[in-house]
Amino acid sequence: MCYFAKINQCYRNKDTVMLSAQEAEAIVLNLAQPLDSQRDVETVDLLAASGRILATPVTSSLDFPYWDNSAMDGYAVRFADVENCNSEKPIALDVVEEIPAGYQPQHTVQPGQAARIFTGAVMPAGADTVVMQEETRREGDRIFILVSPEKPQAFVRHKGAFYQAGMPLLNSGTVINASEMAVLATAQCIQVPVYRRLRVAIFSTGDELVSPDQPLSPGKLVDSNQYALTVLLAQMGFEVIRLGIIPDNQQELTKAITQAVSTADVVLSTGGVSVGEYDYVEKILADLGGKIHIRAVAIKPGKPLTVAAFKRDLKNSDAPAISDCLYFGLPGNPVSALVCCWRFVVPALRKISGLGPDAWGPEFIRARCNVELRSPGKRETYVWGKLYLVAGVWEFEPASGSQNSANLINLANTTGLAVLPAAETWIWPGEFVDVLKVSQ
Repeated sequence: MCYFAKINQCYRNKDTVMLSAQEAEAIVLNLAQPLDSQRDVETVDLLAASGRILATPVTSSLDFPYWDNSAMDGYAVRFADVENCNSEKPIALDVVEEIPAGYQPQHTVQPGQAARIFTGAVMPAGADTVVMQEETRREGDRIFILVSPEKPQAFVRHKGAFYQAGMPLLNSGTVINASEMAVLATAQCIQVPVYRRLRVAIFSTGDELVSPDQPLSPGKLVDSNQYALTVLLAQMGFEVIRLGIIPDNQQELTKAITQAVSTADVVLSTGGVSVGEYDYVEKILADLGGKIHIRAVAIKPGKPLTVAAFKRDLKNSDAPAISDCLYFGLPGNPVSALVCCWRFVVPALRKISGLGPDAWGPEFIRARCNVELRSPGKRETYVWGKLYLVAGVWEFEPASGSQNSANLINLANTTGLAVLPAAETWIWPGEFVDVLKVSQ
């Protein structure tokens, strides 16, 4: 029986099946459908496109370079005039013009002539080669060529050598960072078609939670999850809808989840997805018409993970122009919440936001660990720590202190999660492990 059928059978029997990380990843990425390249697109000014994702391929009507130009400060010459010269038998040429960058040449270089030219300046008609100034001697209006160029076209950048008008310039799914911004500016693409920003709603559940600005009384806990997830989502360029802390009250939770799934593309909640008497989230999702695809994953930390999908009636909804909403019910423990987010949510968000397939992730790096790693087995275990590149080899250093799902203190500066397969309980010092690369 395939695991999808097994899941459905267990749902009917009210049982919970614990999926492997790979099975859960496959389900999540299958549910995560990209924004529509027609409906979910907006056009923004060039600078406003920073950090956005291209929704359509970009072409330009311009060649690049725009025209033949010099790659060196020197003299534009005819190769036939200088191909046999040397320091003992220099060739003397008459300088007929000086061509700085941004200047349109006024003369055609004839046999026996040269033009003074600077880097980036337009090549004059008649000239086909540039001799750099260090290999010349200037005497008034004459220049002596002391070294013969190795070949014609030396130090000449030809029109269209880097890009030809009408060809693909940047593909859809490309994030517009500094280098892409330079390309778009060079192509005079001042209006850029980008995907709209993904809307992600987040809230925390639990009577025990308080916000960081509230007094901390006995038995209460500060809600760090909402702040961590807000920053992570904002750094990815998404629009974050913070719904705050929702108490363990079925009516309040129903109201919050209803609001979230009707206004956001993706919803992240933390807490309320375990098996406690006050864990209402799963029942509410089902009551609201959500189809639950995942209830638990065989990983440590982060076993309780609920993933549900909603269909919406666009005619009767104020939601953005999409037909589906994906819901992630994350564990309440701070480390578990982030591990699940890095492992399953981030790749889904990347896919939905319009990024190309090569950018979805998750990204695993093979790294050497110089200390022993232990796991109780049974579940795939994630050890948090730092990745270093040493002499061309990736190395992983676990965070010091307790690797406990409630200990978020040593989670600071985490850049990688070492993965211990369920069947392995011991990794010896010096062995290589797969490490999930994460961003802070």
